[in-house]
Amino acid sequence: MTTVLQGVVFLGVGFLVAAVVGMFAHWFDRKITARVQWRVGPPFFQPWYDFLKLLIKEVMIPDGAQKFTFLAAPLISLASVSVVAALLIRTIVFPAETFVGDLIVVIYLMTIPSQALILGAFSSGNPLASLGGSREMKLILSYELPFLLAILVPVVKAGNSIRLGEILQFQGTEGAVIASFSGVISFVVALLCMQAKLAKVPFDAPEAETEIMAGAYIEYSGATLALFKLSQWMMMFVVPLFLMMLWVGAVNWQQTWLNLFFAVLIYIGILLFMTLIRNTNVRLRIDQIMTFFWARVTPIAVIALILAFLGL
Repeated sequence: MTTVLQGVVFLGVGFLVAAVVGMFAHWFDRKITARVQWRVGPPFFQPWYDFLKLLIKEVMIPDGAQKFTFLAAPLISLASVSVVAALLIRTIVFPAETFVGDLIVVIYLMTIPSQALILGAFSSGNPLASLGGSREMKLILSYELPFLLAILVPVVKAGNSIRLGEILQFQGTEGAVIASFSGVISFVVALLCMQAKLAKVPFDAPEAETEIMAGAYIEYSGATLALFKLSQWMMMFVVPLFLMMLWVGAVNWQQTWLNLFFAVLIYIGILLFMTLIRNTNVRLRIDQIMTFFWARVTPIAVIALILAFLGL
C-alpha cells in the first residue's frame, strides 16, 4: 500500500471512528445529564436523528455575511478534527512509524476547530455571534498555556521526545506517566483544560444560551450547523484519546485485550468526569475563566513540570 493510499484510508477510518464514537459520547453526556436531573434522557440513536435532521434543513446565510468564510468555517473545523483522529489512530496501530514533531502537529490541529468557529462567528455579521467569537478567543488564550505545560510532562518523562509513538512505546516499557506524582498533577490540569477546550460548563461562556442565545453558532443552520455539531462530538473522542495516549499509554491494540478493555473504561471515566463537572458547577464569566487558568491552573502546571524534571 502506497503512502498516499494509506493516508487516505486512515483519514477515512479516522473520520468514521471519531464520528461514531463522538456521537456515542454526546449521547452518553446527555443520558448521564438526564439521570442526574431525574429524567429519562434521549434514546441511543438521538444524535444520529439530530444530525440527519439538520442535514436536510435549509442553510440560511445572513445578510451582510462574508459568504465564503461563513460556509467554509464548519468544513475547516470538520477536516482538522478528522486529520487529528487519523493521526492518533495511525499512531496507535503503527507506533514505530510516526514522524518527528507529530505531537506538535496534533496540538496545532486541535486548535483549528475553535479558530474556525471564531472566523465563522465574525463573518456572520451578527453582534451576538461576534461576542461569542470574542469569548472563544479569550477562552483559547486562557487554557492553551497550562495545557501545553501539562503536555510537556509526558514529553520530559519520555526523554524529551515530541513523537507520539515514542511516548506510547516509553509507557509500554517504563509504565504509564500518570503513575508518577508529576503525571497525576499534570493529568488533572489537562482534564480541566479539556473541559474548556470542549466548551463544557463551567467554561461554556462562548455558547452561553441564557446570555447570548447560541453565541457563535447563532446564525448557523442546516448542514453548516450539523457539521459544526459533528466536529464538537468528534472532539469528544479525539481529546480524551489524546490525553490517554500521553498519560496512560494503554490504548495500543498490539497489547492484550485486557488493556483494550481498561482503555475503554478509562475513556468512559473521562466522559463521566466531564459530564459530572458540567452538571455540578455554574457557568463562569469569561474574566473568571481567564483568572482561573492563568492564576491557578498555570502555576500548578509549572509545578508538575518542575517535578517531572526532578524525576518525580
